Amino acid sequence: MADRDLKDLEQVARRVEDARGYLHIEDKTAELEKLDAEIASPGFWDDASHAQSVSKQASVLRDTIGEYDEAAALLEDARAAFELAAEDELFADEAQSALDALDGMLDKLEISSWFSERFDGGDAILTVNPGSGGLEAQDWTEMLYRMYARYAEGKGWKVTVLDVVPGEGIGLDKATIQVEGRNAFGMLKSENGVHRLVRISPTDDKKRRHTTFAGVEVLPVLPDDIEVDLNPSDVRVDVYRSSGPGGQCVNTTDSAVRLTHVPTGIVVTCQNEKSQLQNKEAAFRVLKAKLYEREEQKRAQELAELRGERMDSTFGSQIRNYVLYPYQMVKDVRSGIETGNVEAVLDGDLDEFVVGYHRWRVSQ
Repeated sequence: MADRDLKDLEQVARRVEDARGYLHIEDKTAELEKLDAEIASPGFWDDASHAQSVSKQASVLRDTIGEYDEAAALLEDARAAFELAAEDELFADEAQSALDALDGMLDKLEISSWFSERFDGGDAILTVNPGSGGLEAQDWTEMLYRMYARYAEGKGWKVTVLDVVPGEGIGLDKATIQVEGRNAFGMLKSENGVHRLVRISPTDDKKRRHTTFAGVEVLPVLPDDIEVDLNPSDVRVDVYRSSGPGGQCVNTTDSAVRLTHVPTGIVVTCQNEKSQLQNKEAAFRVLKAKLYEREEQKRAQELAELRGERMDSTFGSQIRNYVLYPYQMVKDVRSGIETGNVEAVLDGDLDEFVVGYHRWRVSQ
């Protein structure tokens, strides 16, 4: 038993050393020192927007370095416990507990290392829209909206509702939320695509099985230093009365905002904030993210054509099946992850699918 535990200790020690490398702790420490020096400089808070962006970057770096330092310290505690356990068996449980805790911490550090692209560490804008299926699709949209809100809240992320449009009778015709938290965009990218639901329709008097779809779009909340080619004169701004919750004056004031980007035809609405100004700011945030994503997709298409690559035409394609009848199963068609506990998934227990997708992605 002791030999096996010692082997486990050495294996975990190697994982801690590997984490120092793939997390680039030295580089992050140097970068944090520069940011801290900038934060301490006179006049730093004169530009509030820039100051908040820099402070957020520093906070993320500080968290990552702190988590690694905590793992390294716990490794030393585990080593000490193993040495003491050789003389006193009472320390064996303490050593095992330290190893178990280290395994969990290192798993989380490994997951964090997967999110190294430009906006992965930042916040996300997630939108759910009904696909084919009529009332069923609207009901499915509301179910997905609730699932993602529950998932984000369970991870301790902040959820801000930007736009919720009620459906005709049941469900939602659209739902947009902003999710703020570490790696929120990187994690939620796994959900981009079409989600398929199979069940006995609650709206069908004959109790027939229905298949319906809803699309999920995940965009990054762009930092203020990212420039997007957006000419205000190209945007038509319309205001109207909100159709959903949004404050006690929601039915008596034109607080909702609709933006139409004339050159592309992109339409963005926001109605959940109490004031027209807040809704307008939120809508422009979403519009900028959509335009940025559009340009990124265009560049990717052009590069693929120059390289002679075949672009995979899976935008909006089915990524996950949720089956409630004739059996119960949720299965991701990309990673192969599946579970029979559909109720838990729809209640926000999504980590197995989110993490499983990214594990599959980095292995490709």
